[in-house]
Amino acid sequence: MKKIIFTLTAARSGTLYLRNLFRLNARDCVCRHETFFDFGNPTMFGPAIYDAHAGRIERVRARLEKKRDFIQSLPGSIYLESSHAFLKSAWVAALDVFPELELVHLVRDPVKVAASEAYRELWRRRVHAPFHFYTGDDGRRHFAWALTGNEEIFENFGDEELTLFQWYLIQWIEIENRAMNLLGENCLQDRCFTLHCPRELNESGKIREMFEFFGIATKGQEIVFGGRKNKSIGYSAAAAQNEKELEFVLGRMPTRYLQIFQREPYADCDWSKRFGGRAADVKPSFRPGARDAATTPT
Repeated sequence: MKKIIFTLTAARSGTLYLRNLFRLNARDCVCRHETFFDFGNPTMFGPAIYDAHAGRIERVRARLEKKRDFIQSLPGSIYLESSHAFLKSAWVAALDVFPELELVHLVRDPVKVAASEAYRELWRRRVHAPFHFYTGDDGRRHFAWALTGNEEIFENFGDEELTLFQWYLIQWIEIENRAMNLLGENCLQDRCFTLHCPRELNESGKIREMFEFFGIATKGQEIVFGGRKNKSIGYSAAAAQNEKELEFVLGRMPTRYLQIFQREPYADCDWSKRFGGRAADVKPSFRPGARDAATTPT
């Protein structure tokens, strides 16, 4: 039986570099990242995300069944897909189609994740990049790599005009809650290996431990590092503003979304106390001002 590994993570968390590590080191392994140009291997971004949100599980399952058939046609005994789409769409039906799936959980500082994602989307808007948006059932344009913004977690912010940084911070919190719920409700902890990024992605001992965890033979005695890094750009320029906007989000976020950060795999992270220790009734003094349409997802 082919070993199939997906990733639990948000974007900008080392998914491309993880694929490189498997390509360079894992024996008998076929690796994919984002499958937009992989004919026969459906992408789980774009409309698939809206289907998952709308509860159209049968459509998500149909895409995954097609993906399963494609994977089974590939050579090799191991398949890794490092895309961050899993927790945005595939997770609602993945165990139906891949009951033996295994997982890598990539955890990165949420402030850096949100700032980097915001920068990337804003850049795509500015250059009018084609095929990056689609229209949902709500009649709105949605960024193909992101949640819809209609998810329950966003309702806690009512009609507040969120900046892109705040929006992606909220998405990150939702993504990590989905990860913990999926693992806990299905007792998948023994099938999931966690890497804290970027540090552990560059530690040979940790990467060796990951391959041993999955029972994957490596090509050589030494772990090989290399390949293109999808570097984050632009997130440090607005650090002070991001700090104020972070306080606003945490002050509005209900405790039930933040409780997971009091536990592993987050508890030892430098940022975890700020997230896990916030009370739901704290009202920050800062509120974001009006932004032009280019900085707020629509």
